[in-house]
Amino acid sequence: MTKVPHAPQSEEFTKRILPWMVAVAFFMQALDTTILNTAVPAIAKVMDVTPLNMKSVLASYTLSLAVFIPISGWMADRFGTRRVFGGAIMLFSLGSLLCGCSTNITMLVACRILQGIGGAMMVPVGRMTLVRTFPKSDLIRAMSFVSIPSLIGPMLGPVVGGVIVHYLHWSIVFFVNIPVGLVGLYLSQRYLPDYRADETHPLDVVGLILFGAGIALLSYVLEVFGEHSLSDLEMAGLLGLAALLLAGYGIRATQTAHPLLMLSLFKLRTFRAAVLGSFVGRLGLGGIPFLFPLLYQIGLGYSPIQSGLLIAPQSMAAIGLKIVVSRILSRFGYRTVLIGNTLIVGCMIMLFATVGADTPAWRIALQAFVLGFFTSMQYTSMNTLVYADVTSSQTSSASTIASTGQQMSISFGVASASLIASMFVPEQLHSDPAAMVHGVHEAFIVLGVLTIASSLVFLELRKNDGGAVSSYAGRKPKA
Repeated sequence: MTKVPHAPQSEEFTKRILPWMVAVAFFMQALDTTILNTAVPAIAKVMDVTPLNMKSVLASYTLSLAVFIPISGWMADRFGTRRVFGGAIMLFSLGSLLCGCSTNITMLVACRILQGIGGAMMVPVGRMTLVRTFPKSDLIRAMSFVSIPSLIGPMLGPVVGGVIVHYLHWSIVFFVNIPVGLVGLYLSQRYLPDYRADETHPLDVVGLILFGAGIALLSYVLEVFGEHSLSDLEMAGLLGLAALLLAGYGIRATQTAHPLLMLSLFKLRTFRAAVLGSFVGRLGLGGIPFLFPLLYQIGLGYSPIQSGLLIAPQSMAAIGLKIVVSRILSRFGYRTVLIGNTLIVGCMIMLFATVGADTPAWRIALQAFVLGFFTSMQYTSMNTLVYADVTSSQTSSASTIASTGQQMSISFGVASASLIASMFVPEQLHSDPAAMVHGVHEAFIVLGVLTIASSLVFLELRKNDGGAVSSYAGRKPKA
């Protein structure tokens, strides 16, 4: 791995400014995801479609992320982290501009796909640059810092989206990304370290087609599951085809010298536990942002702005946790933290099944605060454990696999939450507050149980695993 010389800046200066540059990318993506949800009804009205048809606007972004994240590592190794990161910010900002200028649903979906391609390169390459710049002993601190903007985004998104839709024009929801993107582009081209591989192998195009098509098809089936737009036979056929495509990629990955995703990394215990634990755990946590607005706005009658204010304490607590997370991991180690924290998060999710019409707002906000604290601990722990035992040459593949798994699980989590809630709420009662509260409560219980079950994945970790990252002393392993 080579670092290409650029501006004459010291290594210490680079370490100070790099987290800010990566934080810009995290903030743009997190804000865009949450701010759009609030504006969906207004955009649907302007474009003369039903709010349910707007689901394609949300799904198209997720699908493009899932398809294009796997090539982000190869792109960075081939063309350099600076060029790819800057190009990703440009693409994301251009997509945002075009989304705001869209005049129909088809154009909006196409522009969201363009945004997704930029996002697929932006966050994984930014995270990869951090891993290559900071020693493992400083990685938790750096990762904690850059994830703060990704927590501020969800905190501001619902409130800002509600204000924009109420007082301004819906297109500004997309335009807010542009000035942030320009700042990020300037900083990245001037200060971002430019890492690239000494030698890159040809892109595994066949693997990209098999994996991308399989993931896209699987995501699509989960998005439309339960909508009756496809027959049971058609759904089964699409699921079978997605399984065949992914199985074909699995075979391809073992037979080619340079696969799209380095599945051999799963032989590393820490990597395997982090990625699989993150995938299963986010299936539960990924559906929470989708359920909260349903509960607060439809079930309990809060306005979009009030709903956003109730969600805000979750991000506030997550930001506060970043200050102490490295100390907690250093004191207890990854195994103890991940097992215990996962159980707590699952219980906190199920506790929201007790929130009803008589629940005071202060208690809802307090529960969100506590959930945010432990959710942040979960994400930071899993995101940093991924790199505990990978080598410098394996960093891009590790980042790509981790990012792809996270995006898939979040997408599947939203689909699961929607499906579970709809099972308990008949279509004719979707506007009935009591029915919606009941359906969301059931979804909270199921997702909480699923989160608790994910703690089993972390049982294979050993006491000292990840010590190079967490600085956990613990007991010395037996010879």
